[in-house]
Amino acid sequence: MELRQLRYFVAVAEELHFGRAAERLHIVQPTVSQQVRRLERELRLDLFDRTTRQVTLTAAGAAFLPHARAVLAAERAGLDAMADHHAEQNAVLRIGTSVGLGTRLEHVLAALAESAPELTVTLTSSPTATRLRAVRDGELDAAFVRGASRSPGLDLLPVWKDPLVVALPAAHPLAADTAVHMADLATLPLRIVPRETNPHLVDLVVTACNNAGFEPVLGPAFTTDQDTLAAIATGPPSWTVFYAAQAAHLPAGRTVFRPFAPPAPMAETFLAVHPTTPARRLAPLLAACHAQV
Repeated sequence: MELRQLRYFVAVAEELHFGRAAERLHIVQPTVSQQVRRLERELRLDLFDRTTRQVTLTAAGAAFLPHARAVLAAERAGLDAMADHHAEQNAVLRIGTSVGLGTRLEHVLAALAESAPELTVTLTSSPTATRLRAVRDGELDAAFVRGASRSPGLDLLPVWKDPLVVALPAAHPLAADTAVHMADLATLPLRIVPRETNPHLVDLVVTACNNAGFEPVLGPAFTTDQDTLAAIATGPPSWTVFYAAQAAHLPAGRTVFRPFAPPAPMAETFLAVHPTTPARRLAPLLAACHAQV
């Protein structure tokens, strides 16, 4: 039994005319008649009563019709599913990024290029609230966010944790340590962004300072990587923090980056996705993220 025989049978059953069925199928009438006859021989039953005036379904034909339609519907569903799968495999994956991903983002993109070379990846950098809204509205497929424990309408999938490192003047005595204890920074001004700019980072650092027994002395605000590092290198002694993956991209010069002695503050990164996004569409991205753990 062939799918085309079922297709021809259904067309004749619905038209009750071999000529009209052939026109609908865009083939010649003898081909339709021949294939329906072959189907009847295989089933060993007549599916149509044929006279010179009309064509009608036999009882066997009427019983067989819903099953033939079901097979053809299953064929269409299978083809549609494969078309969707093919489209997803060759689609653009739109990812929202944030400052500080550093080498993490490079490694994720490299892993994606290796495991899913058919994907075209586009990156959009914007504030956290903007990235989350873009995922919620379907403008982004996923977005990296830090420190957000929940976001209405989205799933937040943990992907990795990044330790913070301290940036110090290279000439400062603490720069000679292989790891810096948070308490040793108590008297030095901290250069950090205003809390409204990055509440997660500020809260993380202030909490770590409080756990070490002090309230940080706030110095001039963190502006840009370049300007802040230059100010730390040449001005009065002060310190700031960077995500370790970000610091790996920054030139040291007259500043140094040192890890914190345990317990080091850790920033958790999540991937924000819409709950209705097909899992197979996000699978390569999630696999690339988890490979970085």
